[in-house]
Amino acid sequence: MKIDMIRKLLGVVLLGCLIALGFMKPVQLFISIPDEIVMFEGDRATIPSVIPAAATIGSSEVVSIDKQQKELTISGKNSGSDILDLTVGDFPVKKVDVKILPEFKVIPGGQSIGVKLNTRGVLVVGHHLIHTNQGDRSPGELADIQVGDIITKINGQSVKKMSDIGSIVKKAANEGNALQVTIVRENKELSKKLVPVKDKQNESYRIGLYIRDSAAGVGTLTFFHPNTKKYGALGHVISDMDTKKPIVVHHGEIYPSSVTSIEKGSNGHPGEKLARFSNTDQKLGTITRNSPFGIFGEMNNEVKKGLYDKPMPIALSHQVKEGPAKILTVVKGSEVKAYDVEVVSSIPQKFPATKGMVIKVTDPELLKETGGIVQGMSGSPIIQEGKVIGAVTHVFVNDSTSGYGVHIEWMLEEAGINIYQQNHNNKRAAS
Repeated sequence: MKIDMIRKLLGVVLLGCLIALGFMKPVQLFISIPDEIVMFEGDRATIPSVIPAAATIGSSEVVSIDKQQKELTISGKNSGSDILDLTVGDFPVKKVDVKILPEFKVIPGGQSIGVKLNTRGVLVVGHHLIHTNQGDRSPGELADIQVGDIITKINGQSVKKMSDIGSIVKKAANEGNALQVTIVRENKELSKKLVPVKDKQNESYRIGLYIRDSAAGVGTLTFFHPNTKKYGALGHVISDMDTKKPIVVHHGEIYPSSVTSIEKGSNGHPGEKLARFSNTDQKLGTITRNSPFGIFGEMNNEVKKGLYDKPMPIALSHQVKEGPAKILTVVKGSEVKAYDVEVVSSIPQKFPATKGMVIKVTDPELLKETGGIVQGMSGSPIIQEGKVIGAVTHVFVNDSTSGYGVHIEWMLEEAGINIYQQNHNNKRAAS
């Protein structure tokens, strides 16, 4: 019994020592040192010094280090990778992988843009009843064609716009044939048999479906990459207003847009930018992708009228700091202005995610004009310490002054610009 008691007592003491050890500052400093540091050429990163640890780096060609009394500063010199060794005497205590990416810059946007999306096929947005001599019915609903389905073919003929359907339906109905309708539902292609019925009011054959082949709206340009001509905007997916599902893009365009007025936001009621654009305006670029991170494509020409027309470096998610920042956006006409915001929180993300930051509008002028973040402001680039860090995405319904932001690195990846792969390719080419 006494031995068991002694063992238990020793266990409690050891546990207490381990817990106490965790609260010791040198231990906390050691734990806070990351396993990997990724940054761009010319960037600097600081980590707390673990006294009396010595710091060495494999090659001074890639990284330089400056060890002060309370911190260690790492500077990226050239793209590549190296290992930072922390040792006490001859005993190694920590190895940190250091990766230096080539300098990367984009031109920040802020311009108001008009967006026109043309769907792949035609989108089913609802059912309606046809009045027939046999009663009211919706042939489309009876054929199990659902809201959100995309009609791509009818009787083997491609369907690209709403006007394609009328002539096909009329021809098949006059011949007494049913329609073989090819649809896409949740990325799966299905075939449905649909029998048109004659509307007794106008004697025409109908299929009982509400359909749409395009969608339009306004948003904000986030960035333009002059080397590849690629751009990103909005920072969030465009969903159909009726089906609430993401629109599958066949192709689309963006146009210059002018803000005509602001419907001011308030708590519980998101505001909105009211803007106008025309398809007859000069097309700025194409839309090839509609994803959770925004819309993406290529520009025909470099967009002017921005606040910053020169390329600006970007920050990775772990480099974003809580504190002051600015957003670039338009609240009147086409003039881009910078407004003060605060990054309330930022989550370093190793994998793409849409909600990377929480921001709060602090600029008195913007609060007066808009009440905070409003619809149409999505995509407004966020600038911190001379770097593009992300874009505004959503407003909080119960707090119009605050909302979410997405990190710029994920928008770049969605645009087909992989800054990490670029570094890998450079190293492979050099070898």
